[in-house]
Amino acid sequence: MLRNPFRAAALIAVPSALIVLAAWLIWGDEGLRSGVVLVLGVVGLVCFFGDSLVLRAMRARPVGEFEQPELHRVVRELATEARQPMPRLYLSPTPAPNAFAVGRGPRSAGVCCTTGLLRLLSERELRAVVAHELAHVRNRDTLVSSVAVGLATIIVSLTALALLLPLGDSDDEGPGLLEGLLFLGLGPLAALVIRSGAGRGREYRADEAAARLTGDPLSLASALRKIEVGARTHPLPMERRLLAAGHQMIANPFPRRGMCRLFDAHPPTPERIRRLRALDERWRIG
Repeated sequence: MLRNPFRAAALIAVPSALIVLAAWLIWGDEGLRSGVVLVLGVVGLVCFFGDSLVLRAMRARPVGEFEQPELHRVVRELATEARQPMPRLYLSPTPAPNAFAVGRGPRSAGVCCTTGLLRLLSERELRAVVAHELAHVRNRDTLVSSVAVGLATIIVSLTALALLLPLGDSDDEGPGLLEGLLFLGLGPLAALVIRSGAGRGREYRADEAAARLTGDPLSLASALRKIEVGARTHPLPMERRLLAAGHQMIANPFPRRGMCRLFDAHPPTPERIRRLRALDERWRIG
């Protein structure tokens, strides 16, 4: 969608302006110059490395057609039908069933599946999941998501400053305690960035677009149900780098408790399934 590039720009511009303004108010002209340099560095990291952050967090690697011929065939067929370029394909070696798309646009896009997803789904369900991710690419949701991941990762990474601060004699427990306190303060800010960049409506739109591309809403509903159950059985570890990237996945990969609830940008799976079933019923009646 055309609004997504503007959302991505706003997501970068607002915190950047606040950083520069705060630096100027506190340190004057010298702070203004330092703030501009800092913002340019952050923008560069976000724009050019936002995609790789989630891939590294999931330990994903490129996967060739010889290794995964069925996956390549499914993606190629759907990309051709959707009139989109064939995305790069990645495989994440984790039992948690999930999938996500990366890229600033269709020509730089990639789709990643976990090994748990490929083991769990039938071909029809896999087609539905891939169609969902291709819809995110086409709508440029991945652009906003990459920006959100980059900003959230930078914010959460600031907790590492605890390791650099002098804490007297409590060298063993002090840094860990302070790091945890910093995360309690910065975690909600990172979650706010993610929620600003990943509205729940985008999942509903991608679900409907996937159903229209495959002509099979019930297969996506079945896949979402399996992924939801699989995520409870094999949740992703609650590492901070993964918390910053979890919103890019087709379904919430974390247990809905504690700090994880702040980072959950997905609509409830039962509601997504209900909408897909209603869509199938309308098509059958029509």
